Amino acid sequence: WEKTKSRVRSQVQIAAQDLVKLYAERQAKEGYAYGKDTVWQKEFEELFPYEETEDQLAAIEDTKKDMESTKIMDRLVCGDVGYGKTEVALRAAFKAVQESRQVVYLVPTTILAQQVYNTFIQRMKEFPVRVDLLCRFRTAAQQKKTIADLKKGQVDIVVGTHRVLSKDVEYKNLGLLIIDEEQRFGVVHKEKIKQLKKDIDVLTLTATPIPRT
Repeated sequence: WEKTKSRVRSQVQIAAQDLVKLYAERQAKEGYAYGKDTVWQKEFEELFPYEETEDQLAAIEDTKKDMESTKIMDRLVCGDVGYGKTEVALRAAFKAVQESRQVVYLVPTTILAQQVYNTFIQRMKEFPVRVDLLCRFRTAAQQKKTIADLKKGQVDIVVGTHRVLSKDVEYKNLGLLIIDEEQRFGVVHKEKIKQLKKDIDVLTLTATPIPRT
């Protein structure tokens, strides 16, 4: 038991050191600054079939301000299920795509990946935005095509499980990483997420406000 405790303690220490180093690197760098909202952005947002809540509007506004500044974004949006966190992510993703920046939407389960993918397809169907899904629900041939097209920059948004973190997945111009329920990913996946996070904007969505998030 003591052995386990000391091993965990040393692992926690290493993880903490890595995080401090990563955040120091991110703060020292300049991020990509997006332009103000376009006509398309306004049209896209008007297609939202519900009335936005005040909290939702504030989260959207804050996220856009982060994207428009040279500071690399690290924003956590916390809210219960059904509070419209996905819409905040949709608007940020749409803003990124308009400036030819690719978006990764990372989720912990295959079922959730399919649900988010369906939402994105539905919301973006009026616009020339290509959204792909990368998870076990896709055949090997479909996955291969998505990976090849991501590398060429032909896929704008990819929704997926930890499959999007695999070594064979490369991005032409990655601009935004959206993480749904980060605390549900294991240590290995978190290490890979950190590698992706060096200098890109990150938006984390969660329904569970716990200290480690």
